[in-house]
Amino acid sequence: MIDLSVIIVSWNVRSYLADCLRSVFAELNHAGLNGKVWVIDNNSTDGTVEMVQNLFPQVHLIVNDNNPGFGAANNQGMAAANEHDPRFHFLLNPDTVVRPGAIGKMVQFMDSHPDVGMSGARLVYGDGRFQHSAFEFPRLGQLYFDLFPVPARLYESKMNGRYPRKMYEPSNKAFKVDHPLGATMLVRRDVAEATNGFDQAFFMYCEELDWCRRIHEAGWKIYTVPSAEIVHFGGESTGQVAARSVINLWESRARFYKRYYGRMINKMASWIVLAGMKRRIKQTVEPELVQAYKRVMSIWSAVP
Repeated sequence: MIDLSVIIVSWNVRSYLADCLRSVFAELNHAGLNGKVWVIDNNSTDGTVEMVQNLFPQVHLIVNDNNPGFGAANNQGMAAANEHDPRFHFLLNPDTVVRPGAIGKMVQFMDSHPDVGMSGARLVYGDGRFQHSAFEFPRLGQLYFDLFPVPARLYESKMNGRYPRKMYEPSNKAFKVDHPLGATMLVRRDVAEATNGFDQAFFMYCEELDWCRRIHEAGWKIYTVPSAEIVHFGGESTGQVAARSVINLWESRARFYKRYYGRMINKMASWIVLAGMKRRIKQTVEPELVQAYKRVMSIWSAVP
């Protein structure tokens, strides 16, 4: 048995992944945790595989010859790690740097709270700025906030699914959340197995929302641990394919809404998204993005 497996899914973020791995191994040593690391590469073309092989031979490397998606690759990693009987899986984005003590504090919190199935860390951007790292499950308000201008002060509010910034102060206690950002998630192995991990129907985006809904429904709690800080640069993979990412995001959101909300909410959500995409088309001169917005309209037009 090991304390935890660290699962990192990568796609063309070689330089970020190298820094991430250095921070992970330093933290495992600092915390005295018995952990092993898996990198699942989704067909990178930037030399990621060679870098891991040359600089981090202790990493268990899985190389996919295609890109099966974020959730599917994480499931691959967890399945491989289960052979080593970990107590926890720590799912980590490659564009992160783990601060000293972060993983240790999360494991300690989970060990002292057996009713908690998953926890997330306090995230900051590369320049140290605050980053929202946990959210309430989305409803109509969040869709509107994403697509239309609203007073700036409201972006930080509960109306937009945010938890107050003061709750993230490092000196504060862990607090209950609907779901953490998918960049960092520490989950009990038995919870991951009982809830079947990520639903691979979500290629990218919303997969952590869906999984967290199922974890809650299975009777487990989910918390954020503010004393555990991790740097998250954000969007380093998806930014390489902006138009495709737009489609992936809104296709996953449509799938999530269809699955968890009733006909009336879905109908209202469709009206908001269609109006928002029409607005974006008028404001966009980039042909690929225009086509992406039209594709999103087609997807949401089919929402009942």
